[in-house]
Amino acid sequence: MKSAFLTIDGRACGIRVSTAGSVRERMRGLLGHQRLASDEALLLVPCRSVHTFGMNFPIDILFIDRQWHVVAIHRRVPQARMLFCLSATRTLEMSAGMADVLSIETGTRIGLEAYA
Repeated sequence: MKSAFLTIDGRACGIRVSTAGSVRERMRGLLGHQRLASDEALLLVPCRSVHTFGMNFPIDILFIDRQWHVVAIHRRVPQARMLFCLSATRTLEMSAGMADVLSIETGTRIGLEAYA
């Protein structure tokens, strides 16, 4: 898995993002994790649908389009849910409540910045 830092509208925010790009990585996602730290996130690429079956904790789910704009946000999603967004090309999973903490809204531009 590749890692980078998350940017929000071009500003660094201190969130480490791991990218799940292979089929195997995307299928595993956050399954088996006991929690997701507030400074961590998982980017699934390509991805326009996710589920939380087997998850042990709620998460915020951001669907992101080809231009890296947030097109849908689902906050504090509990276990046993299935979500999809046809206009998304990638999905970002974050610790529950972080979308609010970071003031992420629909239309916010998300990006990745390589480690220094």
